[in-house]
Amino acid sequence: MNEIEIHNKLSEQIIGSAIEVHKILGPGLLESAYELCLARELALRNIEFEIQKPMPIVYKGSFLDCGYRLDIVVGGLIIVELKSVDVILAIHKAQIVSNLKLSGLKLGLLLNFNVEKMKNGIYRFVNHLEEPIRSLGPQRPLV
Repeated sequence: MNEIEIHNKLSEQIIGSAIEVHKILGPGLLESAYELCLARELALRNIEFEIQKPMPIVYKGSFLDCGYRLDIVVGGLIIVELKSVDVILAIHKAQIVSNLKLSGLKLGLLLNFNVEKMKNGIYRFVNHLEEPIRSLGPQRPLV
């Protein structure tokens, strides 16, 4: 399995987990509730992840702890940024793009749980992949 296939398979599993969480909880809860429930769902599916992973900034060769945390990192490959907001704003998108750049990871999912149907709250972001990641069904286009 090549790098793109690995990323796609893992992102399918993450999205399936998010849909399951949303199906059970629905919209309207705090982001922290979705984070813990998504972590539980990933664990039930035997998917490796880290929550609130510290992300230092490397500046001129020095690692600086600026207090940044990644919501969830799955398989050491994919950043999952969780939101529970009425509207995804440009700043939310900029946050995940910056996190991808600073972490060096190649794929990020921005998941907004405050939607009627979870498929409308899924955004994929790609950072420096050699080939585009294929669409996984009812998702937003790559940004």
